[in-house]
Amino acid sequence: MRILLTGGAGFIGSNLVKALLEHKQVEVVRVLDNLMTGQFSNIMEFSDHPKFEFVLGDIRDINVMRDACKDMTIVSHQAALGSVPRSINDPITTNNINITGTLNVFTAAKEAGIKKIVHACSSSTYGDSKKMPKVEQEIGNPLSPYAVTKLVNELYATVFASTYGMQFIGLRYFNVFGPKQNPNGAYAAVIPLFIKKLLLNEQVTINGNGLHSRDFTYVDNVVQANIKSLFAGSPKAWNQVYNVAYGQRTGLLSLYKAIKEITKADVEPIHGPARLGDVKHSLADITKARTLLGYDPNVSLKEGLKESVKWYQDQLTVKV
Repeated sequence: MRILLTGGAGFIGSNLVKALLEHKQVEVVRVLDNLMTGQFSNIMEFSDHPKFEFVLGDIRDINVMRDACKDMTIVSHQAALGSVPRSINDPITTNNINITGTLNVFTAAKEAGIKKIVHACSSSTYGDSKKMPKVEQEIGNPLSPYAVTKLVNELYATVFASTYGMQFIGLRYFNVFGPKQNPNGAYAAVIPLFIKKLLLNEQVTINGNGLHSRDFTYVDNVVQANIKSLFAGSPKAWNQVYNVAYGQRTGLLSLYKAIKEITKADVEPIHGPARLGDVKHSLADITKARTLLGYDPNVSLKEGLKESVKWYQDQLTVKV
């Protein structure tokens, strides 16, 4: 298998690169990334690997995508501009990368004769749906421009499958965390932000009352879902969308206390205003992924937090 991996220098993508390079059935992993939010340092360790290729390029350029798809057999499309707040502040760029860029990926793959694509979707697609836990066939109205873009990607996959005879698997990620996730910047995710602050014994700001809850999912579980999808042999597994999560819900205050205990920090949080566009609660039903993909998330939140803290400790030892 020759795999084109878009966004491979990003957080999830770079963790996936490692697993793919170790897989016996993989001949080539070609990473395409514009390094806008990804970092080459995430994949530098693979530079000399005989299976590894890197292309500096942007999915918004259709000609770049056409070149990247040459001689590939399958696409893992992880490239996207994440963050609900960023999409609210800059909907145009989010749209251009997530919708136009994804359309370019799908189109270039079709032109190259690539029949299968696994693409990163988002739990934000559930929007204002009150149903808990979230099941794939029941979604609500999007609450942010980011959520709109990820829903449109799913619709494009459905249309490309029916129109061009291609096969897609969409993976709706639920609040992924783990090593190589960037803790810096205005749009840093909550777990790396909390970990970095508490390792430095700095005060953390919790948006809202801290009762919002999420299905936090360690990155190794997400990598497993991707591997099982890329190598899915059953026809029933394809042209489906799956929740990728751990299947448990944790409130932000409980999350804070868990990280504080691991880091042994001695500070109390402060509360800021709730973020615009945030859903209040999120919990995934992962039955479908278990049944059709054999997905079995085996790293719990607590285990994942411990591994993440170790990694960030190492980074801070080097940089601080």
